Amino acid sequence: MYTQIKHLTTLIMGLALVVMAAGCAPKAAPSTSIMDTPEYHYNEGLRALDADRLDDAMREFDRAVALDPKLSLGYIGKGLVLGKKGDFKPAFENMEKAKDLETKGIESRIGMIRLYGMQMAKDQKKVGDLVKAAEKEFKTANEKEPNNPRLHYYMGMCYKMALNFDKASTMFRAVLDMNRDFVGEANAEWSVIQKIQRAAPGTEIGKKIALIDKIDRADVAALFDQEMNLEKLFTRRGVKTYDTSFKAPTEASTAMATETVTKMEPATDIADNWLKPSIETVLKLQIRGLEAGPNHKFEPDKLITKGEFALMLEDILIKVNGDEKLATKFLGATSPFPDVRNDLYSFNAIMTATSRGFLEADKATGEFRPEDPVSGADALLAIREFKNQLKF
Repeated sequence: MYTQIKHLTTLIMGLALVVMAAGCAPKAAPSTSIMDTPEYHYNEGLRALDADRLDDAMREFDRAVALDPKLSLGYIGKGLVLGKKGDFKPAFENMEKAKDLETKGIESRIGMIRLYGMQMAKDQKKVGDLVKAAEKEFKTANEKEPNNPRLHYYMGMCYKMALNFDKASTMFRAVLDMNRDFVGEANAEWSVIQKIQRAAPGTEIGKKIALIDKIDRADVAALFDQEMNLEKLFTRRGVKTYDTSFKAPTEASTAMATETVTKMEPATDIADNWLKPSIETVLKLQIRGLEAGPNHKFEPDKLITKGEFALMLEDILIKVNGDEKLATKFLGATSPFPDVRNDLYSFNAIMTATSRGFLEADKATGEFRPEDPVSGADALLAIREFKNQLKF
């Protein structure tokens, strides 16, 4: 009798716990229309996320969670938004919740890989551990769905952020071989990786700048300093450089000079720039188009154009070869580019850079596009070819 009562008591307590848990579980919000579904809001959230409209994306993912708190999609989206904002602790918490709720499929594991890639961009010191964690997620997901293009694409992006270009290339190539989803995206990334591999950057800074779609004046200064080793090149070729920074007048020449004269730096806006040493080196070498302005501003964050980059390359070529005639060699010539007039300020430099294979026009249209930005990969390829021709 006692045993039966004990079993009955245990059963009642268990049922009570189930009822309590059901009462505490979040209730799904009622749908207001045929389009008001978790899947619809998840997809809309992804579109907003891709456009970097993070608040809009979070609103859509929150609605997806409200409509079905037991569906993983909304939590995946919320994790990705938080990751893009750099708030990784709650980002991973949401993704882990998505993994717990995901009964089939691998979306949450792809989400984890994406988060690891985002974190790499923020914290280079943890890259090794983050890659290992991403590879673990990839292995598990790949066993469930061995031919998922999105899985391979985002693992490729993860390897790219880790500067492991060989493994990144393998992943993007796999997406192309599958020939289903993400073909366009994978092809674009694979092309960039191929350029980087051909350019073979030899420094950590070069590898990082290789990933940048649009490089600025500080970036190109670093590439000239670190990858081209411009100061050594100029020294070997006997190029004269001049110190044009301000000097205080001496007592012998200025009887009326004030007691204290403050020396102004060649560039007053680079003190906090992480590439300051390279910028200072390049300023000393006086590369045309990469000087500080009369107001002593270098403008390190200003993007460079293909036309400006051509001017810089031409000036370096003139200096190392000692051939001033290069500066006027193509003046008056017919332009082979439909978008470059022969009286454009950078026309001669563009002709010099393209005739020597440092820069290229669009193979399909023949346009040079002098106002287009320059990618890190293209800049590295130009520098590689420059060094090959100089045998440096």
